[in-house]
Amino acid sequence: MAAAPPVYVYSPEYVALCDSLCKVPKRASMVHSLIEAYSLLDQMKIVKPKVASMEEMASFHTDAYLQHLQKVTTVRLLKGSLSMQQPWEEPPSPQPSACWTASARDEASGFCYLNDAVLGILRLRQKFDRVLYIDLDLHHGDGVEDAFSFTSKVMTVSLHKFSPGFFPGTGDVTDVGLGKGRYYSVNVPIQDGIQDEKYYQICETVLKEVYAAFNPDAVVLQLGADTIAGDPMCSFNMTPEGVGKCLKYVLQWQLATLILGGGGYNLANTARCWTYLTGVILGRTLSSEIPDHEFFTEYGPDYVLEITPSCRPDRNEPQRIQEILNSVKGNLKHVV
Repeated sequence: MAAAPPVYVYSPEYVALCDSLCKVPKRASMVHSLIEAYSLLDQMKIVKPKVASMEEMASFHTDAYLQHLQKVTTVRLLKGSLSMQQPWEEPPSPQPSACWTASARDEASGFCYLNDAVLGILRLRQKFDRVLYIDLDLHHGDGVEDAFSFTSKVMTVSLHKFSPGFFPGTGDVTDVGLGKGRYYSVNVPIQDGIQDEKYYQICETVLKEVYAAFNPDAVVLQLGADTIAGDPMCSFNMTPEGVGKCLKYVLQWQLATLILGGGGYNLANTARCWTYLTGVILGRTLSSEIPDHEFFTEYGPDYVLEITPSCRPDRNEPQRIQEILNSVKGNLKHVV
């Protein structure tokens, strides 16, 4: 029996809404157009997102906060993370256009008004007992971590930049969760300049320990592109190949997996990254030359899919990285 194709969450209305965000104008269109130009849509099942109801959003957010949002904005949350269809025995489902992980139950944060990642995890919990959330964005996944910090049914893992004055200022290795959720929050603080090889070594080491300790039934994987060289954040120094290796490691578990986008403020590089990662999901090797399409001129002057790391120095001392990994391993010994 042939495996079902991955599900791709898309509609023109959804992309138009994401395009309207002033921080990343037209990013969603650039991502979708490049994925289409590489003929990747033919290998996926396209699912149109639905508009989330107040009741569905209230599964996490407070009624008062939702009512306030209704008063101050006309922006609608499209139900991207919640639109996968039963049964949940489906292969990886990419939703690269948007992922709003920073907002809390009753407040906005980090460009996020509503936390679709949390809503997606809550929906997965209706089917799966243990859900693992992995956040490989440049910024700490604080909103999702806080939402589940008191439960042992959702483990959150975040690899991120941790530096004084850098948003959101949380996510040290000592932040491990609270109450019944103590040791079910895993934080890996990283410094500027890290490249693919070292990042993957850290990611693989942590995820191997996490998988053995937590034994997840399903995974939500957030792949921000603000870790990529050339991003205006000017922090990490990675390429899509490095992120792709982390993605492949998760996919080899062969669990139900929801894959989300995230940050990414160099629009062309973000489209390069998420198109490459879609190819990884599909097992496709993509041509180096960017295909002709609507946004072709945005990829100059080289017009290739690859991204070259800069000469930024790596500020991650091997001794400190080992100390962090030892702390993570020690904390995970407490997970039952």
